[in-house]
Amino acid sequence: MNIFFASVKIAAFCGILFSSPIVLYQLLLYLIPGLTKKERDIVLPVSLGSGILFVVGLAFSYFFLVPAALRFFISYGAEVVEPFWSFDQYFDFIAVLLFATGLAFQVPAVQVVLGLLGIVTGEQMLGAWKYVIVICTIVAAVITPSTDPITQILLSVALLSLYLGGSGFVILLKKEVL
Repeated sequence: MNIFFASVKIAAFCGILFSSPIVLYQLLLYLIPGLTKKERDIVLPVSLGSGILFVVGLAFSYFFLVPAALRFFISYGAEVVEPFWSFDQYFDFIAVLLFATGLAFQVPAVQVVLGLLGIVTGEQMLGAWKYVIVICTIVAAVITPSTDPITQILLSVALLSLYLGGSGFVILLKKEVL
């Protein structure tokens, strides 16, 4: 019976993952007529970039974070206890890590929106780099479910790179507008 529920969870997760671009596209089609030209000029590129960033986050998590975390879980305490995971636990671990990393990779999209709306400048974003390092480390510790430092450092460096890249992109966008 456990295999049946795991199969249903996998089907639901994959269905949500693969149908979300279509749902978001339909949502944009509904919202675009009510937006001004300036808002449309912001929403369309940011939503496309956001989708790309989400896919890059999924790929980063699948190819870098998941193998590192699984290696840690398998080797941690292997001399004392044999690691035993059910398929359901394994899928939950992978799904949460993939989804959380995909969401965390939305940082540059949020920065661009904040920068284009004039809420914060790229220079202000870069000026807060000390706090960003601490925040990236905390977010990476929360997202990565393991206690190993490798996956936490990998995600923390990726988030910091995304933040700095997003700040630089906001600075470039403001220079283009002026």
